[in-house]
Amino acid sequence: MILARYVARRFLRSLLVIAGVFLLILLLIDMIEMIRRFASRDIGVAGAARLAGLNIAGSFYAILPLITVLAGIALFLGLARSSEMVAIRASGRSALKVVTAPALTAALVGALAVGLMNPLVAVTGQRFDDAVAAIERSSRQTVSVGEEAVWLRQAVTEGGEEAGQVVIRARRASPDATTLYDASFLIFGPDSGPTRRLEAREARLQPGEWHLTEVRDYPLDQPNPEAAAQSHDRLTLASDLTAQRIRDGFGRPEAVPVWQLPGFIAGLERAGFSAARHRVWLQMELARPFLMAAMILIAAAFTMRHVRGGNTGAAVLMAFAAGIGLFFLRNLAQVLGDNGQVTPSMAAWTPPLVGALLALGLILQREDG
Repeated sequence: MILARYVARRFLRSLLVIAGVFLLILLLIDMIEMIRRFASRDIGVAGAARLAGLNIAGSFYAILPLITVLAGIALFLGLARSSEMVAIRASGRSALKVVTAPALTAALVGALAVGLMNPLVAVTGQRFDDAVAAIERSSRQTVSVGEEAVWLRQAVTEGGEEAGQVVIRARRASPDATTLYDASFLIFGPDSGPTRRLEAREARLQPGEWHLTEVRDYPLDQPNPEAAAQSHDRLTLASDLTAQRIRDGFGRPEAVPVWQLPGFIAGLERAGFSAARHRVWLQMELARPFLMAAMILIAAAFTMRHVRGGNTGAAVLMAFAAGIGLFFLRNLAQVLGDNGQVTPSMAAWTPPLVGALLALGLILQREDG
């Protein structure tokens, strides 16, 4: 138990040091990128630092598994160079017992990251998007899924200038986001309240316009909109929306806190949209602690021995290359899961399972006795 605590503390110390270095590097890179991106807006160094601070959480969270494998490499190299690993093995401790403590610690760090850092990434990512939109002063299309409806917003443009907004509410939508059912279009003027409301049984999105079917048109600028309402079998309404923009409007799955993902997925499916990407991301987050532990096993498989001379560089290079390989295999599996070619559970859990089993096999092969 004393040895396990000692190795776990050594691992945590290495993880914190490496994480701090990467945070500083990411902050500097992001600041330079923000200054370059908004050079014409004159946001200054303070503004660039603020934007970089909001954006850095997502970048750091994405590379946390790679930071873990680097911390594992640093841990086992330190134990090997100080001959502590030789003493530990000479005392009769097996390789599996030595690697268990840092692997469980990495899994615990991964669980804390999912539970605490994931919501932080979602919040800071939203604030970053809002800050960028405020700087660019762009009117973005937004999409929201409520308990019983789908909400969209689009800008109305005339001659390239914004001439108002349209708020769209639909009971549900088709999976490809091109058809809305029981849709209501509330049209706002540029400097006034709502001026017109359209109620349609079906709204189909075509290039540049909505095609509305069985429409009831209410002029809200009239004293009695109900009496002045007109019915149409067909009606068109200009739009710069596309199906891809609507789907992108739901945001990246990582923009939704993990605690809210199950409810968000249920809302998407009730609205008629596909929630495959969000299901895959949920499983990916649940598997993250196991992925972090697998990274420690990979680091141990190549560096948990007494290395000398040129063998050290080769061992470090192979360990890091294996960690990067597992990282990209996980990303590939996520893409396959998003496309529906594999199930969400298989996409999330297979890469860390394969990496852990291969690393354990290599550790056992090198085990004495």
